[in-house]
Amino acid sequence: MKKEEIAKDLMTRGVTSIIEKKHLEDALKSGKKLRVKFGIDPTGPKVHIGHAVTLWKLRQFQDLGHKIVLIIGDFTAQIGDPSDKEAERQPLTREDIEKNKQDYLRQIGVIFDLKKTEIHHNSDWHAKATKQDMIEEAMNFTVNQMSQRDNFENRLKADKPVGLHEYLYPLLQGMDSVAIKSDIELGGNDQYFNLLAGRTLQKRYKQSPQDIMTFDLLEGTDGRKMSKTYQNAIYITDEPNEMFGKVMSIKDELISRYFLLATDVPLADIKKVEKELAAGKNPRDLKVQLAKEIVRRYHGEKGAKAAAEDFEKKFVKKELPDEIPTVKLKKATMFLADILVDTKLTESKSEARRLLEQGGVRVDGAVIGERGAVIEPRTGMVIQVGKRKFIKVK
Repeated sequence: MKKEEIAKDLMTRGVTSIIEKKHLEDALKSGKKLRVKFGIDPTGPKVHIGHAVTLWKLRQFQDLGHKIVLIIGDFTAQIGDPSDKEAERQPLTREDIEKNKQDYLRQIGVIFDLKKTEIHHNSDWHAKATKQDMIEEAMNFTVNQMSQRDNFENRLKADKPVGLHEYLYPLLQGMDSVAIKSDIELGGNDQYFNLLAGRTLQKRYKQSPQDIMTFDLLEGTDGRKMSKTYQNAIYITDEPNEMFGKVMSIKDELISRYFLLATDVPLADIKKVEKELAAGKNPRDLKVQLAKEIVRRYHGEKGAKAAAEDFEKKFVKKELPDEIPTVKLKKATMFLADILVDTKLTESKSEARRLLEQGGVRVDGAVIGERGAVIEPRTGMVIQVGKRKFIKVK
């Protein structure tokens, strides 16, 4: 891809907002080498393809010759970013943070070149800050601003606790921008307030305020927020066959978004996918195409080809019996556990949930590993329990 094409894709694909767009466009055209800030709090051991939406944008900045400045939030991880949280995050130990950090760097290095990346730990400056510093920085924000954030507002209405330390998180993230003099900061659209805090504090310290870019969040396989908690995440460390199978299990309405946010397939080709879906093409065929693209991104062409062949061999050609009972389902959406019980594939709902958690249930060949999974039945869909029980949906 030529630099002009990379720049155009960078500014449009999956982008939710840009501040200031004209300023950023002019900076990109000027030839100036931008300091592109991205912060990660090592609060867990794995990076999923939802996180990777922003990481691939960083890769594009790097390909254009700009400097990625990676902030390891070893200090802020002790608080935990509350941006998308429905409850207060449990604090981590220093040992947890250090282990997660090493795993994060190894995984991020698959996407962009860490040797060309400037890496900092925000404990280097936050641990040295005084209480006076904190008070003066906090004077740039109001409790009203913090409380109006959706997640805080919802928790307060539900009488759920909001820790005072959580209000300080955007301030700390903003001071990271001051410390490294960032020109632009990237993040998911749930980071919008935190990124604006960086602009506010840079102005206070007489720095040019950073531009900001936020990006769409990628849903998990079941349509909810992609999260380890919901067991609906596709991790960049997943083995090719596992990654392929997870992609095959996504909800049909997510196919286009996954093409947009999780692959580098040209936008014109994604438009074709949308037209084919609207025209009634079997979503399974498009998922196979999508799964190949996602696996290729992390495991190469060879890995994608092998995973596709394995899926075809195991779940399309060999394991389906010649005659499968057909069952009529009337509801547009159903809990998969209910379907298993209603169609006599399991004797009880508890058995159905246990089999789901153990990976013993497949839909169109893809493992569905969540006990609360919801699916949209369609004609021709094959549901399998174990090796010998099958139904085909009408």
